[in-house]
Amino acid sequence: MLQSTSNYSTTRSQLATPVAEGRRHNWITHCQQPIEDREIERGDTDKIPRVRTPFQVIKQGWRTLLTDFQIIFERDPAARNRFEVFVCYPGLQALISHRLAHWLHRQRVPFLPRFLSQLARFFTGIEIHPGAVMGKGVFIDHGMGVVIGETAIVGDYCLIYQGATLGGTGKETGKRHPTLGKNVVVSAGAKVLGNIHIGDHVRIGAGSVVLGDVPTDCTVVGVPGRIVRQSGKRIDPLEHGQLPDTQAAALRALRDRITELEQQLESLIPKNHRVKNGRSQIFVTLLPYNDSV
Repeated sequence: MLQSTSNYSTTRSQLATPVAEGRRHNWITHCQQPIEDREIERGDTDKIPRVRTPFQVIKQGWRTLLTDFQIIFERDPAARNRFEVFVCYPGLQALISHRLAHWLHRQRVPFLPRFLSQLARFFTGIEIHPGAVMGKGVFIDHGMGVVIGETAIVGDYCLIYQGATLGGTGKETGKRHPTLGKNVVVSAGAKVLGNIHIGDHVRIGAGSVVLGDVPTDCTVVGVPGRIVRQSGKRIDPLEHGQLPDTQAAALRALRDRITELEQQLESLIPKNHRVKNGRSQIFVTLLPYNDSV
């Protein structure tokens, strides 16, 4: 009897001891193996045991949905009243369905989470895998054709437009979809592919294809995506149309360089050998001069 009491008190003291290295610990499942830090860093939060009462789960879910609802009025000038937003905004409907499907997915419920995601895709045109982690205040504007992969992580207050894709690049296992920071803008038709990290306050231009990591406070355009602007200045996320035209700037620089070379070439050619029929014929003067030409 004394031995059993001693074992019981020893077990209680072990459960009361904080877990080393800041890892979370569930006293119900204390026999489980500790979670590796690398799994937490790569966003594999499904393996983290948590202790939450049903009231805490419902309260947290309600706050998140309320934030998703309120952010629409801040970022969409066409939002007029609450009833219209609730009924006519597919982005909000897809997020509500996803939050339920994601909770069921975390509870290891088979089939039903994926069925809910496909049902939401049928009605809204937005496909979000139940395994994707969506932060609070995410706004999917219009949303038709938006695809978000299984291991994708979308930070708080991100803005995603129609046709955007957060996908993978092959048949890798584990974390194979992008991670978006906070206040990221993914414009229409943009593709963010692979296990890459997009920093906070990043703007991705329409039609861009991003295949590598992007630091904080950057603007990315082009195929493949190129960083064309980086600063610590915060910009209104709705101004995603005011992006620099890198191709036009390159063409202007090329035109100026050609003009400069033509002027240098004209200064080296004798006056009696110059062709006066236009710039396109200036290279004819490089050939031996012939009066018959």
